[in-house]
Amino acid sequence: MGHIKLACETYTWQMPGESYKGKLDHIMKVTSAAGFYGIEPETSFFGDFADPMKMKDTLQKYNLELAVLCHVEDWRNSKETAEEKERAEQWMNFLAHFPETIYLLVQMPGTDRSDLIERQQNLLSCVNAISQRAHDRGIECSYHPNSPEGSVYRTEEDYEILLDGLDSKLIGYTPDVGHIAKGGMEPMSIVKEYREYINLVHYKDMHINGEWAQTGEGALALKDITQYLVDTNYEGWIIMEDECVEAITDPDGVTAKDGVYIENELKPILQNT
Repeated sequence: MGHIKLACETYTWQMPGESYKGKLDHIMKVTSAAGFYGIEPETSFFGDFADPMKMKDTLQKYNLELAVLCHVEDWRNSKETAEEKERAEQWMNFLAHFPETIYLLVQMPGTDRSDLIERQQNLLSCVNAISQRAHDRGIECSYHPNSPEGSVYRTEEDYEILLDGLDSKLIGYTPDVGHIAKGGMEPMSIVKEYREYINLVHYKDMHINGEWAQTGEGALALKDITQYLVDTNYEGWIIMEDECVEAITDPDGVTAKDGVYIENELKPILQNT
């Protein structure tokens, strides 16, 4: 399909709770049937799939690529804890078997924004250190800010600190258009402002009242953003991460609907890339 490809994130199957953890075979089957070209699993879903050979075999079974590996941690201290560093090393060892896969770093939100400046700087210190080690091993990294109330990077002012503090020689930026909107910003404006740093993109949709929407049924201009990415020669993955309320009871059905949306609305924009 050209230089932009579409993949699916496992968070849709996290909406029901823990019932789909370790069931990546099922998730990949649904993802492939929906027409996606790749998958972005969060590490808590892996289970036995932490065996790279099993992962490769299952990806081949469903004709998918491992687009991204999503690693979530607290990173609350000025340096990684021993446990955090050990887990990062584990996943970098795994990614040695998948040289084209992006290593996506995401901070687990806290319960509030107390000690904000310190926590922001601690996050940057940890993420830049991980990215340096990954870069030294030939692994491409990206960072994904989010929007819950306890996130330390959720507003326009926060984003300025984040993008100024990330070492752009080592790590890219993943705009999540839903989290951008949830933080009170206009997604297209943020994507344009930080376009030079973007090496991965996350899509989710949101109603005008702030509730997550089935992709294509909300208020976010996903088609316009897609066209802008095409026009600015973006090359990489767009990841669908649907968090609508329907996913709590039917993540497979939500993903199938997302597949129809991308087939009808996004692939025509991408067909000439």
